[in-house]
Amino acid sequence: MLLFLSVPQPRPPGARTRAGAARVARWRRRRQRLRVQQLRRLRGLLRGLRGRPGADSRRRGRMALCGQAAGAASLPSELIVHIFSFLPAPDRLRASASCSHWRECLFYPALWPQLRICLRVSPAEQPRLEFLMRKCGWFVRELRVEFAAENYLSGGGGPGDGGGADSGTGGEEVEGLQLSTRWLEVLRTYLELVLCVLVSIRNNRNLQKFSLFGDISVLQQQGSLSNTYLSKADPDGKKIKQIQQLFEEILSNSRQLKWLSCGFMLEIVTPSSLSSLSNSIANTMEHLSLLDNNIPGNSTLITAVELERFVNLRSLALDFCDFTAEMARVLTDSNHVPLQRLSLLVHNVSVMHKSLDNMPNDDHWKALSRKSTSLRVYIMAFDIKSEDMLKILKPSIPLERIHFDSYITCVSGAIVDLISRQYDKFLTHFILMNDVIDTSGFPDLSDNRNEDPLVLLAWRCTKLSLLAIHGYTVWAHNLIAIARLRGSDLKVLEVTEESIDFDQGELADQDVDPVHNLIEQVSLGLGQPWHAVMDIESLSVFTEPNRHFYREMQRFSEDI
Repeated sequence: MLLFLSVPQPRPPGARTRAGAARVARWRRRRQRLRVQQLRRLRGLLRGLRGRPGADSRRRGRMALCGQAAGAASLPSELIVHIFSFLPAPDRLRASASCSHWRECLFYPALWPQLRICLRVSPAEQPRLEFLMRKCGWFVRELRVEFAAENYLSGGGGPGDGGGADSGTGGEEVEGLQLSTRWLEVLRTYLELVLCVLVSIRNNRNLQKFSLFGDISVLQQQGSLSNTYLSKADPDGKKIKQIQQLFEEILSNSRQLKWLSCGFMLEIVTPSSLSSLSNSIANTMEHLSLLDNNIPGNSTLITAVELERFVNLRSLALDFCDFTAEMARVLTDSNHVPLQRLSLLVHNVSVMHKSLDNMPNDDHWKALSRKSTSLRVYIMAFDIKSEDMLKILKPSIPLERIHFDSYITCVSGAIVDLISRQYDKFLTHFILMNDVIDTSGFPDLSDNRNEDPLVLLAWRCTKLSLLAIHGYTVWAHNLIAIARLRGSDLKVLEVTEESIDFDQGELADQDVDPVHNLIEQVSLGLGQPWHAVMDIESLSVFTEPNRHFYREMQRFSEDI
């Protein structure tokens, strides 16, 4: 008996690989056909929406709008998201109202990599904020929130103001009580909105940029927030403590955070907040901004020891009294990358409670400039005395921008002259503000001087591109000289109408209208149409100096 055994032949090498490659190729061809079909459906839908002439196009339009196979709702989500990506946010929101499927695609993470919100501190904003943060808070990569409260402290604004109260002591008491009530309402609403934002992003590990700003008109009264109002709005301190804990939880959960900015946020940041950041995140942080002049006593939000962890920091914004000589030494170490942007807030409240003895001297600034030749400094001085400014303005500071804002003290001509001499190679922005109540007599910087300091500033500082003045006397002939000296290089020249004054000789000339001549000569000097600022409320640099400083600081830090 013969047995014939069938021995299976081994597969040639690579046969299984070739079979798998064939299957992958067939799958790709099938997927390509499906994509072509989807694009054809979309093309028919668009033709129907455009209403092209011709019976054939109208028939296809009716099929696209009414047929289930080619209807708008049948488009795949990926395709709708791709279409939405080409639309601006308002059009995207309007398109999402067409059907539930499109509305679900509206909050696809790829469409909202960044979210910038400006909120009024009002109870009506809370449900909208909760909805938006519930949809986007868990995946957004860049979040910027600004709380823009109405001016509840103005005498004629807001509900329940004291305008109808009787005159005399009784009327003042009633008005003060109503003012206190409005303050408490605003603070309670403010705390609720902050809680809503922080709760929604507590588990977001994709967050790369996080910025918070609190409205200064709500948070301070004559330079500082009264603790009496805060204790009444949050009697047991539970909400403030909960906010601080949530903020620290966000920092501890972050895995990609590179930008952290918090300004005037009612003690949300504490001296122990930054310790929640892991060393890996602190080592990769590129921007750090901690501005809060409400910190009591001599406590600071960051110490020099804590700053040693931020070796990759390229931009820093702090209260000037917190920026010590030891910090300057840390930033000049070889372990740290060169610092390129430094923003400093000099506030009268901080100067009163903290000492200027620990600030960097001229040698420290020279070392910082040697470490980074591209270092630029932005300073905002709020109600600072001239003798303190003389201590602060060291010759070696690479000062690019300076913003003066005052209610009580005034900037002297000597300070302006010093700035024009020391920082003529760097200065590009100069803002001079004085919020005086009596507009009949503005301080004149040119008193007892042969030359006007503002004219010398325009002459010496060849890089000057922005000049804004309010609350100081600016003579018309000096304004014309500034425009002629800087010409088209001076991109922005903002001077309020009440700050401009004319010589008696100009007013006595009956043949020439002094106002018309001023506008004509300044426009000719700048090479562009110019007019004085008639409505001060239209410019945030005059009405909201702290908000303007915070926004400009953000742009200043991003421009690296």
